[in-house]
Amino acid sequence: MKINLPESVKKIINVLEENGYEGYAVGGCVRDTILSRSPQDWDITTSAKPEEVKSLFPHTIDTGIEHGTVTVMDQHIGYEVTTYRIDGEYEDARHPKNVFFTPKLEEDLKRRDFTINAMAYNEKDGLVDLFEGKLDLERKIIRCVGNPMERFSEDALRMLRAVRFAAQLGFSIDEETKKAIKELAPTIQKVSAERIQVEMVKLLVSDHPEEILTAYELGLTKIFLPEFDEMMQTKQNSKHHMYTVGEHSVKALQNIKNDKVLRITMLLHDVAKPKCKVTDANGADHFKGHQEEGAKMAKVILKRLKFDNATINQVVKLIKAHDDRPNLDEKSIRHAMNDNGLECYPDLFDVQKADCLAQSEYNRDKKIVYLEKYVDIYKSIIDKEQCVSLKEMKINGNDLIQLGIRPGKELGEMLRNLFNKVLDEPELNEKEKLVEMVKKLQK
Repeated sequence: MKINLPESVKKIINVLEENGYEGYAVGGCVRDTILSRSPQDWDITTSAKPEEVKSLFPHTIDTGIEHGTVTVMDQHIGYEVTTYRIDGEYEDARHPKNVFFTPKLEEDLKRRDFTINAMAYNEKDGLVDLFEGKLDLERKIIRCVGNPMERFSEDALRMLRAVRFAAQLGFSIDEETKKAIKELAPTIQKVSAERIQVEMVKLLVSDHPEEILTAYELGLTKIFLPEFDEMMQTKQNSKHHMYTVGEHSVKALQNIKNDKVLRITMLLHDVAKPKCKVTDANGADHFKGHQEEGAKMAKVILKRLKFDNATINQVVKLIKAHDDRPNLDEKSIRHAMNDNGLECYPDLFDVQKADCLAQSEYNRDKKIVYLEKYVDIYKSIIDKEQCVSLKEMKINGNDLIQLGIRPGKELGEMLRNLFNKVLDEPELNEKEKLVEMVKKLQK
């Protein structure tokens, strides 16, 4: 089969071949091109050693030279060129102790994780597919190259990568590969939180976030996200629900757009329900306070998984606000917007809708109508440019000091009093009116 290589990739391969070396596009770029997807980057594998690659190109960067990788720059874009290699012994289920360069392409392809990632291509030889990767693409199968126990023993993260590829491509995992994951799942604890986080996010923002259930069934989440296992095992005996907490959360994941913050929010929005569950005398379950407790738990989980602070803060705020149901009037919703934080809007509406659609059908129509009215009133408040945050108030601390208010506690209390009045009556948000109010309060 013919693959259209970018001109820069052709040029790099041609230079290698003209100097007596082999060169092929390899891995994910070949896989994605066969699937008519746009590769994120183009990797090249070669028989040339790193020093030889460096001698052939005017601008190179030593990005991973100890593992045989040199980045060749062309038109301000970097292309990783890696020498054929055989990985040495893996001592920590993460990294090879050392690597050995080899002149044989076959040896390099044999060490790769999955058949669909172990194909190489150049224009001279066409597709080099030693492990039926193209057939697995056609069958929509994720299958290890060679013995899956060996591949996963080499790098335990490959187990989660298998699930991630299934989620991204809409494929299923080969049974032998699944069996090996189930057996070796505990070894994923040796993998760094940062690496797990990257794979987990790719899984969650894919078109099939429900594959998190495969990670659960194979025993992976038990190690890196045990809270999800507890959610999966927590029933909700309530007229509002028809799934376990975990199943409900997965349905909610499927109901929201593939945005990192929103998908993580839906995964963890009910994380505290197992902890907060109380069953009344009639057998009905209640989860009082799960929003606040869930926000605290989510913060701990996301810190453990090394997420950045901006993501953590936004997810935590959305989880805390996800069950907030203000009265449907402008005054109540202005207060809600301030209490929840303006940064929650309008994402909070997507969260609440996804949550609702993952519940039972009990009162669903009423809940959706409520949410639509909430959105309309929110939009009206925004359109009217009503004040919903302290920084939007037409008077500030410096103004109050000039009016004789002492800095410190007195000034803070005055600002809060004025702001609460403006939240109640937005027409008061004019400097002259606010100055008059301050003067009256001083008397």
